[in-house]
Amino acid sequence: EGTQKVSFTEAFEILKKIEQPNFGLSGKLAEETNKVNGVVLNYNEPPEARPSKTRWRLYMFKKGEPMEDPLYIHRNSWYLFGRDRKIADIPTDHPSCSKQHAVLQYRLVEKEGEDGMMYETVRPYLMDLGSTNGTFINGDRLDPQRYYELLEKDLVKFGNSSRDFILLHDKSGN
Repeated sequence: EGTQKVSFTEAFEILKKIEQPNFGLSGKLAEETNKVNGVVLNYNEPPEARPSKTRWRLYMFKKGEPMEDPLYIHRNSWYLFGRDRKIADIPTDHPSCSKQHAVLQYRLVEKEGEDGMMYETVRPYLMDLGSTNGTFINGDRLDPQRYYELLEKDLVKFGNSSRDFILLHDKSGN
């Protein structure tokens, strides 16, 4: 008494309505581990990230005039550019720049040598993090969320800032 017979289809529909536990990835753990000074970063390092053995430097210019000593950018595997001084490794300090504007990432990649053989090397790459006013290499605007290899003597600009950054290393000529 008090029991009802239900068909398989009806039972299945009832079970679908009951909330089942969700053991999928929520992203909360990654979010917690991807914080700097309480701010969630818009960037995660890729598996091919490596520190550079080449002693890269960024020279800053404003309206063609050198600003200060070069920035030594070979000590970490990546550097964040942006307006948020709590988290930016290299502050951009211009209203047209985003809080987390771009990232310079050293990556282990395969290149073809002069002898035609493939070899592994660590190279600098730049990625725009979806900024409103863009990131530029030698005047060309970068597509967001895509790595672009940086070459010696490349000129980098962020947003509408009048600052220019030129990439050189310790063995660069004049």
